[in-house]
Formats: sequence, structure tokens, C-alpha cells
Amino acid sequence: MASMLLTDPPFQPTHEPFPVKQVLLDPEAQPRRKHKVIAVLPAYNAEKTLAATIADFPVGCVDEILLVDDGSRDRTVQVAREMGLSVIVHEQNKGYGGNQKTCYKYCLDHGADVIVMIHPDYQYDARVIPHAVAIIELGICDVVLGNRVRGRAETIRSGMPWWKYVSNRALTILENTALGQNLGEFHSGFRVYRRQVLETIPFEKNSDDFVFDTQFLVQAVHFGFRLGDIPVPVRYFEEASQINFRRSVRYGLGTLATLGQYWLNRLRLWRSPLFVQAAR
Repeated sequence: MASMLLTDPPFQPTHEPFPVKQVLLDPEAQPRRKHKVIAVLPAYNAEKTLAATIADFPVGCVDEILLVDDGSRDRTVQVAREMGLSVIVHEQNKGYGGNQKTCYKYCLDHGADVIVMIHPDYQYDARVIPHAVAIIELGICDVVLGNRVRGRAETIRSGMPWWKYVSNRALTILENTALGQNLGEFHSGFRVYRRQVLETIPFEKNSDDFVFDTQFLVQAVHFGFRLGDIPVPVRYFEEASQINFRRSVRYGLGTLATLGQYWLNRLRLWRSPLFVQAAR
């Protein structure tokens, strides 16, 4: 019998679009869970990988899948609608952070108890969704991240560029030290949140760029939420979205600035609006 573990990256993720109801829970077939789970996909030019990403969702692991398209130039919106996903379209590109803001506002407005954020580029293995959600539902953590970096050899073999691996390790060590955490990495595109996290964190005040993710986690630490992670296999291939070296440098500098703001606020040397609880 072939192993169920993902050992090699599939270099031809060419799943055809299919009705999304195939991976949603059939309310007539089995009882609905106690908590409403919405998966959000912040998308930009994800036409080639969207169906493959959704196909890996275990049946019934979420109640709704929302795609927020950030001004894509391909058929991402058309494919998403053909599959039956909930779709919101940004006519103009608002940036990665701006996209997530729309995702999370929708989840709060539509009664989500647990929110799954996963990039629709088929990089992260969506089969781990129910396990990450279970950690939230059991009350063990308030935030769960997918950890791509279990070992150096495995991570490099999966295709992560060496410079990205080095910067990921350096920033993660610094962030763990500065924030008193013990996460495997802080820069994952697979995350699961309890509703109360979104209700508390003033994410609307965050950057519209990639540093949104860092700001969100630093805010979660500030407000006392419990962070944890779960190993998640990843794939690096041509269609998988990656930020280039220049933007990675800007992201790294933004991460350092956010840590500085956190400590200035903690030492009461400067009151940052990032750490003022949202009024919702």
C-alpha cells in the first residue's frame, strides 16, 4: 500500500475544477459540528492551483470556503465561482494584508467560530486542516500555525530557497526570543484562529503588505492568546506563489520594526495603535 505521507512535491497540480460541495459537510448525511468553520483563501492569480488546493480538503472539514480575489489577471474568479466557492472580488489590488482584512471581516460577519487561512497556491497540505481545527476546538491553543520547517535537509529538499531558509530561521529565533514563544516558524501561510482572536485584535490597523502576518501574531501575543503549531508538508514549484528577494528583505525589516513597536509599547515608552483592543 502506498504511503499516505507527502514525500515528494507533485509537479503537475492540474486538478480540474469541481463542485466545492464535494468537500463540504452534507447536512443530511451526518450531524453538523458545534462550531462553524470557515476557510479563507486570499488569492492572486491562483487559477492553476485553486482546484488542487481545494481537492485536498478532507470532506466535511469546513462549512464554507471563501476566496477573496485581489485583482487577479487570470481566471481565478471564474474558476472559484464555477466550483461554488463564496467569492469577494477586489477590483483593485489591495495587497496581501488588505486581502486578509476582507477575509476576516467576512468571517466575523458570518458567524465563524473557527477560521482557517490557507494560501490557494497548493503549497500547503490542506489534509491537516481538521487536525489544526481540533487543537482550537479542544481549547489547547487560540492560534495554530502550520510549521514548514521540521528539519534543514527536509526543508531544503522540498524546494525552499536557501536564502529564504536562513532568513526564516534567523527571524523565527529572534521572534521566539523577543515574544517568549517556542514556535517552529512565524511565517507560515497556513493558520487557524479562534473567533475571539479576530474580535480582539485591531487587524484593520495593520499593514496592507506581507508584514500583516507578523503584526497579527505579535498582537496575538500582546493580548495573551496561546500560540501553537502543527507540522505541515509543503511543496515548492513554479506555480506556487513566493515573494522575491527584494520584498523578502522589506518583509524582514518590517518584522524587526514590529518587534520594536511591541517592546516600546510593553515598556510604555510609546503607545502603538496596533496594541489597542478592537471595539467590536
